[in-house]
Amino acid sequence: MIWQFDIIILIFLVVAAIISLRLKDLLGASMVFGIYSFLICLLWAEMGAVDVAFTEAAVGAGVSTVIMIATVFSTTRRSKD
Repeated sequence: MIWQFDIIILIFLVVAAIISLRLKDLLGASMVFGIYSFLICLLWAEMGAVDVAFTEAAVGAGVSTVIMIATVFSTTRRSKD
């Protein structure tokens, strides 16, 4: 394993998690959550757990993100913030 690559991915993971929690826009938060899932997929692949990385890419970064974005588009906004 390349430990410098692991540290860079971990920094990006923390930044993506903080941004996802701080965003007020639901669509943006869903997209950043998808980026977070993709980064955790890279971390799993770097650690040698390719099967877990593939599952995370398919379910976490793929299906879950699409379902969250579809849910955001199907809701209506009550206030004019």
